[in-house]
Amino acid sequence: MEKRPASPVDRLMASEFARFLLVGGFSAGVNVVSRYLLNRFMPFEIAVLVAYLFGMVTAYLLSRRFVFEASGRKAHEEFIRFCLVNAVAAAQVWLVSEGLARLAFPAAGLTWHAEDIAHIIGVLSPVVTSYFGHRHFSFRK
Repeated sequence: MEKRPASPVDRLMASEFARFLLVGGFSAGVNVVSRYLLNRFMPFEIAVLVAYLFGMVTAYLLSRRFVFEASGRKAHEEFIRFCLVNAVAAAQVWLVSEGLARLAFPAAGLTWHAEDIAHIIGVLSPVVTSYFGHRHFSFRK
């Protein structure tokens, strides 16, 4: 029986970083949608942080299942490490979101969905640093 060549989807799923990006993209979607909903009940600054927690829990569960190999640690130990990496990323997300929404966009005259655009850019900002933090700290064997 001939071995057929791997499909583009198979090649994509073989890459740990690609799986991390897919999980991160989904988790970022959870983050952004929950921020939008939370923003109806609380100020933007607080909604950004609470939404980040929703996205972070989603990212941990999916990363543990689909992205990284088992570290050999208990789930709660991994989650604490995951939270430490994400605490750094949360500060980055908040600073980028706030900096754009409160300083850069007003200075540039951008008013159309400025908070939404700022938050999306903020959520995307720690992709590479988070990957290496999780790979070499959160899920390290």
